[in-house]
Amino acid sequence: MKALLRAALELLLPPVCASCGRSAPAGPLCGRCALAPAGALGPPPAPLAGWHAALAYEGAAAAWVQRFKYPARGLRGLDPAAEAVALGLMRRLAARLPAAVPDAVVPVPLHARRLRERGTSAPALLAATCARAAGAPFAPVLLARLRDTPSQTGLARGARRRNVAGAFVARSQAPPRVWLVDDVVTTGSTLSEAARALALAGAREITGLCLAHRPLVR
Repeated sequence: MKALLRAALELLLPPVCASCGRSAPAGPLCGRCALAPAGALGPPPAPLAGWHAALAYEGAAAAWVQRFKYPARGLRGLDPAAEAVALGLMRRLAARLPAAVPDAVVPVPLHARRLRERGTSAPALLAATCARAAGAPFAPVLLARLRDTPSQTGLARGARRRNVAGAFVARSQAPPRVWLVDDVVTTGSTLSEAARALALAGAREITGLCLAHRPLVR
């Protein structure tokens, strides 16, 4: 139902800025409200070949990410502005990525219990958008999450790695080149562990993408 309403709104609403309502033909935000891109994040955690973020998680960007990542359940959670901003930024990131077009775009999966609670998977929405932008196959169920790991928020770097150790498994053979997509990344521990599962399943070049990078606060 949400997907149908989202598509209808995209057809009916004029191209205006999701923040201020001014004309924004290039969307989703006008020049005054545009958010600064983050881009490449430096040396990635193994076995990632590289990792890239659409945004730095700060200020107005953090507020948009929160709205997108934690919508209300049911129709109350329909937030076309937040989705337009998040998906538009990921579309732009995917189009500008220096990495070659992947053989598959894979979201970091939620545990089944978390998916039931939230009603939707933000990484899956982001990954589907990246796949369309790159003209690549979308593989939403290639990875499975074995454990409902506690939130990484507030954990130190080592604790983050231990928290997600062994949490993912590939359901089938992975293609050689994969883009792995998450919503918010801090140290990259979750991306790294998910990438390990893909590498064990045959992936040789794994690039991490995320909507926002949030530096670790010590």
